[in-house]
Amino acid sequence: MAPAFWLLLTYKVPSEPSRARVSVWRELKRLGALYLQQAVCVLPDTGEVAGDLDQIRQRIRSLDGTSYFFRVPSGDHEQDAALVESFREMAAKEYGEIAEECRTTFVKEIEFERFRENYSFEKAEEIRQDLEKIHRWFARVVERDWFGGHGRGECEQWLATCESLLEEFEADVHERASGTGRAGEAP
Repeated sequence: MAPAFWLLLTYKVPSEPSRARVSVWRELKRLGALYLQQAVCVLPDTGEVAGDLDQIRQRIRSLDGTSYFFRVPSGDHEQDAALVESFREMAAKEYGEIAEECRTTFVKEIEFERFRENYSFEKAEEIRQDLEKIHRWFARVVERDWFGGHGRGECEQWLATCESLLEEFEADVHERASGTGRAGEAP
């Protein structure tokens, strides 16, 4: 289950401006880094991760920071299992956040627009863009879910539900708009 090697990065970025530290942290989180402690993170040596880390190290240098990068062989089964489980938990948390976004925000938005009878093309397009953002978020999580975090299937079901709800809403928008020639008015 564990990769043959782990990639370990330690770094230091000047404390000011704080946005520099935050930008490095954000890039590493986007890549899927697991923080072991402040400014020390680990990633599995898979795919393009090492190349992406090189780019982040260049960014750290451009901010007058320092970094050290180590390729560490796996082999300590207990430690490897703990790291794999931590990566799974991190992915599961993100899958849970996506499912929550679908349940509480996306579904409620469509319900609210139906309640308001706001059947406009503009609103349908806005909701479509919201769903596309959720799909992109899901794709990024899947990309860095190297060890099969729990919750992916539930997310896929919620995304399918959201897609179905949006298609129904878009059909209603089209039906109502084509009856009068003007979006937002009932026939």
